[in-house]
Amino acid sequence: RGHHGHPQRGLPPQMVVWDEPSFQGRKREFTAACDSTAECGFSTVRSFKIESGAWAGFEHSGFQGQQFVLERGEYPCWEAWSGSNAYHDRRESRLALFEHENFLGRKGELRDDCPSLPALGWAGSAVGSFLVRSGAWVGSQYPGYRGFQYILESDSHAGRYPHVRHWGSHAQTGQIQSLRRVQH
Repeated sequence: RGHHGHPQRGLPPQMVVWDEPSFQGRKREFTAACDSTAECGFSTVRSFKIESGAWAGFEHSGFQGQQFVLERGEYPCWEAWSGSNAYHDRRESRLALFEHENFLGRKGELRDDCPSLPALGWAGSAVGSFLVRSGAWVGSQYPGYRGFQYILESDSHAGRYPHVRHWGSHAQTGQIQSLRRVQH
């Protein structure tokens, strides 16, 4: 009923959350905004999958606090990148990314985990070079910290990664679409 035509276009946004990491524990589905997960019986969300739509997640109830843009995908360990542990880390992490190699072209600065560079407005899927000012970061090929991963540290190469070949032996392309801080 009402599903003929283009069902994929009419898919309601859908997100499934669990109260334990790796999609374990109690499970709950959301197809609409939720002002407070606690009121829905979830004091903590530890992992989730986004089946359709793009969602904005907030650190506190009432849509307050740090915001995360979440796209379709699996997030088996929310704390690993949500920054919920990061506030106890006194070492500030800072990273600059550049459109072209040798620190040229358009520049972006990150101080916080970024589950999707495209969602932040970074044009294109590639990054040309990195300057890690402090801390250590993991760059991933796809949004949601998926795909090939590269470690970028301020302690090695003086934090300078002017070309894709400096990221690691398996780096074939400059495609990096998400970045998160490594917790020390």
